[in-house]
Amino acid sequence: MSNTTDFPTILIRPRTGFGGIRAREVWDSRFLLLRLARRDLTLRYRQTALGVTWVILQPLLAAGVLNFVFTKVAKLDTEGVPGFALIMSGYIGWSCFSTVVSKASSSILSNAGMISKVFFPRLLLPLSTVLSTLVDVGVGVALLFGTLLATGVGISFKIFFIIPMLLCFALLAFGIGAAMSALAVPYRDINYVLPVMLQLLLYGSPVAYALSNIPKSVGRFIDFNPLVGLLEGMRWASLPHRAFPTSSLVRSAIIGIPVVIVGLLIFERVERDFADVI
Repeated sequence: MSNTTDFPTILIRPRTGFGGIRAREVWDSRFLLLRLARRDLTLRYRQTALGVTWVILQPLLAAGVLNFVFTKVAKLDTEGVPGFALIMSGYIGWSCFSTVVSKASSSILSNAGMISKVFFPRLLLPLSTVLSTLVDVGVGVALLFGTLLATGVGISFKIFFIIPMLLCFALLAFGIGAAMSALAVPYRDINYVLPVMLQLLLYGSPVAYALSNIPKSVGRFIDFNPLVGLLEGMRWASLPHRAFPTSSLVRSAIIGIPVVIVGLLIFERVERDFADVI
């Protein structure tokens, strides 16, 4: 019989103070991260009648409804761009953000059995939702390309800048989603409040309308929304003849980076009590 000392020993200590997010642990568990993301993708459409077709239908239907309401009914200015193309360029970024926040916020509670029985970096759960969402976003980007061509807008070299913009959307959403997933453990109200807040944020952000439609009297409040600069960046990359939104992106970075840091700090602090509270 072999001696138990032949096997490696992992010592798990309770954290005291701020121990960081332990990026090394996350990296060492990268294969588990990929497995979790793959599981999320598989389960998402396994029991649906249309399957992955929903990945295509959802952005088209959502953009179509928003286009009807804001450009046909409300008749808002589209800045000389076809309304569907304007909305689609903003909705792809919004879809990335809202999907990551929604799925990340419920990732801890939906995997309560794993947390109470197995040790692994808990941050993998909200992080895995980012990877699975980016797969769906890739389909959305292809639909955006088709929209730009079909509406006569065309595609320029700037289109490649969509990728870093979407990664910024995902990073911001990950910070918020990680914090919400941790807070949802002791405060289950998060599951009811967050969908309402996301719905309000959708209409409070220039997703379905151009930024020029916002009255100057409320413009100062819009500046505190970190999504504004990212949405403007998406439209700069997608649509022709638009100036680079330097000031908007700088404001988004000034607000968004602290939001991500604070979100991870909240996760790290609340994570210590997961196994006891969940």
